[in-house]
Amino acid sequence: MSVNKEVKRITTNTLQKMKAAGEKISMITAYDFSFAKIFDAAGIDIILVGDSASNVMAGHETTLPITLDQMIYHASSVVRGVERCLVVVDLPFGSYQGNSKEALSSAIRIMKETGGHSIKMEGGSEVADSIKRIVDTGIPVMGHLGLTPQSIYKFGTYAVRAKEETEADKLKTDALLLQQSGCFGIVLEKIPATLAAEVSSSLQIPTIGIGAGGNCDGQVLVMHDMLGINTEFKPRFLRQYLNLNDQISGAVQHYIKDIKCGDFPNTNEQY
Repeated sequence: MSVNKEVKRITTNTLQKMKAAGEKISMITAYDFSFAKIFDAAGIDIILVGDSASNVMAGHETTLPITLDQMIYHASSVVRGVERCLVVVDLPFGSYQGNSKEALSSAIRIMKETGGHSIKMEGGSEVADSIKRIVDTGIPVMGHLGLTPQSIYKFGTYAVRAKEETEADKLKTDALLLQQSGCFGIVLEKIPATLAAEVSSSLQIPTIGIGAGGNCDGQVLVMHDMLGINTEFKPRFLRQYLNLNDQISGAVQHYIKDIKCGDFPNTNEQY
């Protein structure tokens, strides 16, 4: 999609200025052109093309199965619907954990083949070298700490992370390391609100929370959860703004009824 000359793009620098000014940052996931276009026009600051597509788009139990090629497909669709917001694309499991060369190659593919503006990687010290290498090539990177879904089999549960002092101290150290490695922001997922507040105040870069309290510099939710498309997922941190599941189901039932009774199409709906 061509960019309107009057539209002011949101960049990583914009986010830095928002943090400095105390303006909260809004972020939501999207996986296709149509929803991306709606969210962008509504004024969202960041669209995350999340590997959560593995769950909400493909029906997998975890984020692990989605491939780099599949992420590229979703991300390129999203980018075509966007004129102003920043698009962040997840590097999927298996595309960056091997070494920094593999990570850089995957990041370059995302940027070249999707038109996205940045990538996101999960982890702390174990990925810091890869982040630095990617950033040094000119690719913006967002970090992700706390509950990192790609490590679900290591954690064994989706429970709150970093409640104990040892893990909390490591998270604080990792956050500073990610900033030092060049990250422009960090997602903090499902950690105690007090810890998230401490981390956010210690960093110069913005934090985006999901289940991390209101003192992060911004918030992110998965679109299917926020819009009530997926009504079975009801964590404490989720605020559901619509119940699209029921609304869509009702519309489809009405459509079926109109077809069955011969009401659709009527004479005004034919040539």
